[in-house]
Amino acid sequence: MSSLFLRALLLALVIYEFLSDLRGWRGLSWGHPALRPVLAVAALALHPRNTSWRQRLPALALAAFPAFIVHTIIAGVRRRALDPMATLQPGVHRDRTVARVSIPMSEAFMPALYIVPRSGAHAAVAVLHGSGCDKTYFTWRLTNALLRQGMAALLVDLDGHGENPRLQRYPQMLECATEAARWLRARHARVGMLGISLGGCIAARAAADGMSIDALAIMEAPPRLTFDNRDRLAEARALAQPYVIDLLGEASILHLGRAVYRLARAQRTPGIRAAISTWDLIAACDLCGSLARLTTPLLLVYGERDAIVKPAQAEEAWRAAPSGATMLLVPDASHLTLILHPEALQRMAAWMADRLNAL
Repeated sequence: MSSLFLRALLLALVIYEFLSDLRGWRGLSWGHPALRPVLAVAALALHPRNTSWRQRLPALALAAFPAFIVHTIIAGVRRRALDPMATLQPGVHRDRTVARVSIPMSEAFMPALYIVPRSGAHAAVAVLHGSGCDKTYFTWRLTNALLRQGMAALLVDLDGHGENPRLQRYPQMLECATEAARWLRARHARVGMLGISLGGCIAARAAADGMSIDALAIMEAPPRLTFDNRDRLAEARALAQPYVIDLLGEASILHLGRAVYRLARAQRTPGIRAAISTWDLIAACDLCGSLARLTTPLLLVYGERDAIVKPAQAEEAWRAAPSGATMLLVPDASHLTLILHPEALQRMAAWMADRLNAL
């Protein structure tokens, strides 16, 4: 039985590697595409011929889990350099330059990452993250989408988040939006802003109060917060989407595991330094009242599977938006996965580029 189990373990390893390679999950693969013929031969050689299926199936079932653990460890070590967050590290990269900046505020400063295509950019977009997150929180796909459209990106840490030393307060937090826009305006002819969830509420209120920007995109911003543990569970179930699992093609299993841990921790115990709760802050921003006062070109993006900002709330925001606004509902996106949805990000970036590059 020990020999049969060992062969089953090795066979399971070969199968896992073959499947990872076929799916393009480099982060869960330890081999190379050129090894496919070798893996096929190995699978045939490891297949036990002198035993019945009654013996083979229990051995394979018993070996499946330990083989997956071994496969994951080997892949994690083999692909430890595969980290999409590396594209956000300060320095000169193949397609971009990344600089760490500190934007002066009335009190202290706002930390940010300034990311510019190597060829330069006529337009730039300030990105305001959601509650409990920071400037690098799953933002590599978003940043890539903006850079592919030839725009620069400014990723900021909102007050009370990340490296920002200021407390989360209202109305002081609106300064994060206005100073980000002002900083970009001094460097680019056209300036847009993208606000995500809480960041969308802040961006909308600042724009309604007169902030100077040329286009505004708001993703999954809530008119108010009304959710419970059942909604959190629904969000967890919604993570099982192909475009989320395909993150394994961009990050090693170790880096991805660390990022998912950060995601789960942010949802359960947000590391926010606050003088006002996020619930009260969102209420004070008055999203729908802000949207009604906007004159800036506006794009609203919501996920139809969002359990935090439910479709009825998205409809409420859409009714409040001024005429001429654009609405994008993403069928297979939830609150946690919308910023990972490739098509939604591409359409948002294309919309932003059209508005900012218009003469």
